[in-house]
Formats: sequence, structure tokens, C-alpha cells
Amino acid sequence: MKEIKAIIKAYDELDKATQQAALATVVRVEGSSYRRTGARMLVMDNGTWIGGISGGCLEGDALKRARLAINSSRPTLITYDTSEDDPHQIGVGLGCNGIIDVLFCPLDFDDPENQIEILKSCLQENRETHTLVTITGLSDGWALPKIGQIIKYKGSGNLSVFADRTYEEEIEKQIQYQIAENKSAPYHFEGRDGRKADLFIEILPPEIHVILMGHQYDVYPMSRLFKELGWRVSIVAELIKVNAMIKGIADEIRAPAEFSDLIIDEHTAIILMSHDYKTDKKNLPKVLNTSASYIGMLGPRVRSERIWAELNQEGLTLSDAEIARIYAPLGLDIGAVNPEEIALSLAAGIRAAFSGRDGSLLRNRKSPIHPRN
Repeated sequence: MKEIKAIIKAYDELDKATQQAALATVVRVEGSSYRRTGARMLVMDNGTWIGGISGGCLEGDALKRARLAINSSRPTLITYDTSEDDPHQIGVGLGCNGIIDVLFCPLDFDDPENQIEILKSCLQENRETHTLVTITGLSDGWALPKIGQIIKYKGSGNLSVFADRTYEEEIEKQIQYQIAENKSAPYHFEGRDGRKADLFIEILPPEIHVILMGHQYDVYPMSRLFKELGWRVSIVAELIKVNAMIKGIADEIRAPAEFSDLIIDEHTAIILMSHDYKTDKKNLPKVLNTSASYIGMLGPRVRSERIWAELNQEGLTLSDAEIARIYAPLGLDIGAVNPEEIALSLAAGIRAAFSGRDGSLLRNRKSPIHPRN
């Protein structure tokens, strides 16, 4: 989401009377690749760009491809194959052993539904998970849709552009599968009439939202790191106790009495870090009553278990489902010592939890880092 926000910002700052631009999007990956599907790169006609589609090895060629798309006013799909020892193939010798499809779309600034405007509309809506269907390839015989078009899926009615109920039902079935899996993926289908289409079905969640419930000095390095990652940061603390430096970093600061005013959803992590036992104990039932999927408790395990035991004695027994949402101690075991290292441990632990990973060393992983098609 951080990359998309940067691209939108650069797009909004373009002088659209004198400049042109194209958007490059990774829409399919086979094997290994530094970037995955959904990676984007905004390329201006003066050669500057924002974002990226690789670790830097393909960007040079991508600049040329984007300019060609701008000059021809036509979207193009380019395949980069780093798995073959072809001396004429861009990316050869990288050792990535992957095949990457990148869609280059010239941007029509007069089109209110161009690719960037669609992304912008997603961010303007209130922390929804969006499903975008990008048309990446079409055989002959299609009047609509067009290659490069993005369909913002809200329901079956959005697929009427295909003008064929059989196709629409097949596409919707695949969309529902990707939504259930919570994974973006390319999709190819062929109808009985011989027409073919290639799509990129993208599941676009909102950014991670971290709520820090505390005001001590360690809130500062955590806020800085989380913002660098592109996450949303909220702080709950008595306003008079909040360091002035934090006010320029956090997205919002709320007094404890305003906790219920925060937008909390399944993409939210809440960290109890007041450094006051009674405060954290009082806040735990409150945060468990939200839909946050990650609740972290700063401090040693024995401290958290004591809080749970006391709450149980007071009549509030935590269910297995509630215990599963609590991370105590929170963070990964990296030997963190100072506040900055502790912030790194926390950030890595939160990212691992939201990704369904255990945060162990990659060298010990037997399967590929990312699922392979």
C-alpha cells in the first residue's frame, strides 16, 4: 500500500498539460521473483519513475517499454524470463529463475477511470479490502472490455462489461475463490465460442493499522519504523503526556476516553505498552472487545499470565479464541536490546502474524518463500 500511495502522490503532482505517464504492473509470476504480483511502477515521459517491478534489474528496460506504450497509446504485456540462459533476454544471469509478466498501460488523464484513478478511489474508501480485475490479454472477437482496463469488483453487476452471462459466471467463480483464499492471482479462461481472456485478479487490503496504547519514549522509534513500512499508526494516551515529536509522525493521537472512536478492523494490531500494570490490565478486556486480529502485550510472559489470571478471578475468563489473538511476549526472538531493535522485533512479528508465517530463519525454510504457480 505504501508504494501505491507514493504512485498516487506522484500522479497527482504531474503537470498533466505537458507530461505523459504509464503504469507498469506485475500481473503474473512463475517461479522466483524479487517482486510479486501487484508490484507497480509509475513511469513519466521524462524518464523518472516511482515504485518498482523488480530489485532494479528490470527497471531500465521497463522505462523503454513504458515510453513505447505512451507513444503508441496502447497497453502492452511484456514477459521477462530470467529462467533461461538466453543472451538476448532482459534479466538473464540474475539467477532468479522466474518468469514475470508486466503490463504497461499509458495513462489517459481525461479518463476518470484510468488505472491510477481506480487505485485512488480504493484508498478513498474507508479501509475496505478491494478486489480488482485487470484485463491483461484478449483474443479476437471481443468488443469490450479492453486490455489494461481495471474492473473494480463489488458484485456480479460489475462483470456485465463481458456481455456474456456464461463468461461472467465463470469469472465470478474464480473471483470468489481468490477472495476466499485472500490471494491475488492471474487467471486464463477460454469460452466455448473460442474467445480467450487473461485476467489479473488482485486482492487489495488496506494498510496495517497499529494502535500503540502508551506514551513512553519507546513509542517514538516504533512509530517511525511503522510509518516507514507504510502502516497507519494511532496512539492512545493522555495528550499532555505525548512527546511533541510523536505528533508529527502518528496519523492520529487519541485520549483513552476516545478509544472507541478509532477505526479498528481485522487488519489492526493493538499493542498494550503503557508500562503500567494496572493500565494494561484495564485495557486488555477493552481491546479484546474489538475486531483487531493482533493484540500484543509488552513485557515478560509472567506479567501477561498474571493479568489473565487476575481477570479470570474477577470473572472474566479468556476464551481460546481470545488467547489466540494475544501475542505475549510480542515480537520475534532476535535478541533485541535497545528501543529501535525492539521496534524491529515488534514490526517483524506483526508482519509475520498477518502473513500467516512463524517468523523463523528463511535458510531453514524447506519450501519456496512465496507460493509458486
